[in-house]
This record gives sequence, structure tokens and C-alpha cells, in this order.
Amino acid sequence: MFSGVSAQEISASETSDKLNIIKTNVTAYAFRNINLYYERAFNQWFSLNMGFGAMPEGKVPFINSFLKDDDERRFQNLEIKSFNFTIEPRFYLGAGYGKGFYFAPYYRYSKITSNTFDFYYDYTFNGTTFEIPLKGNGGAHGNSGGLMVGAQFFLTKSRNLVLDLWIAGAHYGKGQGDFIMTSDVVLTPDMQARLKQEIENLDIPYVNYTVETNSSGAKVNVDGPWLGFRSGLSVGYRF
Repeated sequence: MFSGVSAQEISASETSDKLNIIKTNVTAYAFRNINLYYERAFNQWFSLNMGFGAMPEGKVPFINSFLKDDDERRFQNLEIKSFNFTIEPRFYLGAGYGKGFYFAPYYRYSKITSNTFDFYYDYTFNGTTFEIPLKGNGGAHGNSGGLMVGAQFFLTKSRNLVLDLWIAGAHYGKGQGDFIMTSDVVLTPDMQARLKQEIENLDIPYVNYTVETNSSGAKVNVDGPWLGFRSGLSVGYRF
């Protein structure tokens, strides 16, 4: 009995003497997402995990999965960059002090900005079709809340190496922003109506937007749901 209690006390001591973890989600780098997280355990069942991620300017990931071939052609050189910040209280089950299964409600701020990109639409007049070019740029940001379920493991004899498995997470909130498209051609009312229809017909999933047009181009206003999903595998160091 004495040896059993002693072993339990030693195990608890090994778990609780190092309360800080620095880590990065290695699976996110496949999507150009550079990220860093810091977790601090306050007691056996509660810790606070905070982090940021940034995606350098580049092609939109999976753009061909939500745009038709003809629509993708309209955005010939569209690139984006993004930034996010996450605050995530964690509640651990079992071993604790940052180890074991956990559930984590979280808040996330996200921002996306684009480069100056080319957009084309077709306008037909008297049986002749003209390709009208526009220049676009803009950005959007969102605030959202969500829930993550995962499990964290301590590896090696010293328990300094950490694996954090994000089993499943999702967040939902509100986003808003503007994208401006300008044309060197003075757009007639009929051309404006056609442009408005072309942009509205893009039917981008999970995004609510409205379109305003004028003689200089169009303004796309994003104002609606902001949805995201999280999963992955993080590697870290505990100290």
C-alpha cells in the first residue's frame, strides 16, 4: 500500500512540476499556415492555451473545390494572406496538468486580405461579347466562438516532448469586410446590372455578401456568418 501511494505521488509530481508548453501545429504547414501556441496549466484540470497563425500571401487553398471552372478563370491571379488569434481555456479529464483528454471552448479572431487581383466578366452587346476587366482588392475579418475536443500526450522519459491531437473543433460567428472592384471602362447601367449578376452568381459557400455597382465598378460587402473547422497534430516542448 505504501509503495502504491508513493508511486502515485511521484507520478503526480512528474506531471505537475512542468506547467508550460510551447508547440506548433505541424499539419497546418501543408496549408502555408505558420503558427505558434503557448499553454499554461494552472491546476490538474484547467489550463489556458493561446496562439496565433499566419498564412503568407499565396493562392487560395482549395479554390477549385468551391468555384466552377469558368468562375475560377475570372480570378486569374487572386492571392490572399490571413492571420488568426485564438484564446482557448482547456478542461482536462484524467491525468490532468496538461495531459489526457480535454474539451476546450475557444474564441478566435481571423482576418483575410487579398492582393490586387484581376477579375473578368462577359458583357454582350448587339450580339458581340466583350470581356470587361476590373481590378479588385479588399479584406474581411471575423469574430467567432467554438469548441475543441482533443487529447494531449507527454512522451520520452523526461516527459518534455508533447503531442497535442486536435480530434475535432468547429467555430461559428460573424464576419464583415469589403472588396472593391474598379474598371477603366465607364460602365453603363446595363453593364452594371450584368456585373452585379455575375458576382452574385458566384455562389461562394459559407459566405453572405451583397453587391453594389456604379459607373466605376462594384463594391462587395461581406456581412454574415463566419464558420471554420479545426483539426491537426501539434508537437511541442514542455518546461
